[in-house]
Amino acid sequence: QKGLSLPKFLEKYGTEEQCYSALFHLRWPDGFVCPECGNKIYCKIKSRKVYQCHRCHRQTSLTSGTIFAATKVPLTKWFLAIYLLTQRKTSVSALQLKRDIGVSYNTAWKMKHKLMQVMLEREKGKKLSGRIEIDDAYIGGERPGKPGRGAAHKAPFIAVVETEGEEHRPQRMQLRTVSGFRSAEIERYAKMSLEVGSIVVSDGLACFKAVEKAGCHPIPFVSEGGRKGVEHPSFKWVNTMPGNVKNAITGTFHSVSLKHVPRYLAEFEYRFNRRYRLDDMIERLAYVGLRTPPMPYRFLRMAEIDG
Repeated sequence: QKGLSLPKFLEKYGTEEQCYSALFHLRWPDGFVCPECGNKIYCKIKSRKVYQCHRCHRQTSLTSGTIFAATKVPLTKWFLAIYLLTQRKTSVSALQLKRDIGVSYNTAWKMKHKLMQVMLEREKGKKLSGRIEIDDAYIGGERPGKPGRGAAHKAPFIAVVETEGEEHRPQRMQLRTVSGFRSAEIERYAKMSLEVGSIVVSDGLACFKAVEKAGCHPIPFVSEGGRKGVEHPSFKWVNTMPGNVKNAITGTFHSVSLKHVPRYLAEFEYRFNRRYRLDDMIERLAYVGLRTPPMPYRFLRMAEIDG
């Protein structure tokens, strides 16, 4: 997909006034509505950039109660950050974002993680259906100690791909962290994220049979190890996606904190599931950001792995 070119982006969001107007219409498409009493009659206090309700006199800023709350960063830089995170095939590191939009590293890190949190919140409640491929995977750097399954320095996650047609073309993807590959974890995931009646194709790992308890139909294929197993036609996409994600992450970031892995996975999931609508992804992410509660820095740093 062509997406939105940088000149077109700057033409649309190149000034603070353009970005402010875009956020206003995304938050209040039918005009200002007081969040306290629902009244639509207001006045704008320009010196403080707030809207005052004529009925209850509550003052509301454009970004209050949203992921952009209390920001001192110009909206033009927020929109540029959204552009860079949504229009590229791979991610952008906080260090590169710092250089691209002209802010400090800490500010770039907070902006990136807030936007990834928006993506994570948006993807959480959605369900896959039909024919689904599922596989286990790990993400994390190489460190001394126990290798493979159970390694403390790696975060386990499941890759799940909804496919369509005889060629099993990928439609939507989910990348969700789990505490381990146990039946209880897979059952919990399936009840939250898979529609009843879905056909779930797996490599025969015992825990994947737990999707039955969520009303799904497991079809295990015990494949060979190595390249032949990876190239098995039943797992074409679910074997391809995690590899692409891990290569992109290791190629972009020096390291990824395990407690923030859910956000990094959500970023790739969000982009992949909207790959055919790149041109309007900026407004869509800004729209969701306006409906995502504030995420203070202390909470961004304290995030734990949660599937």
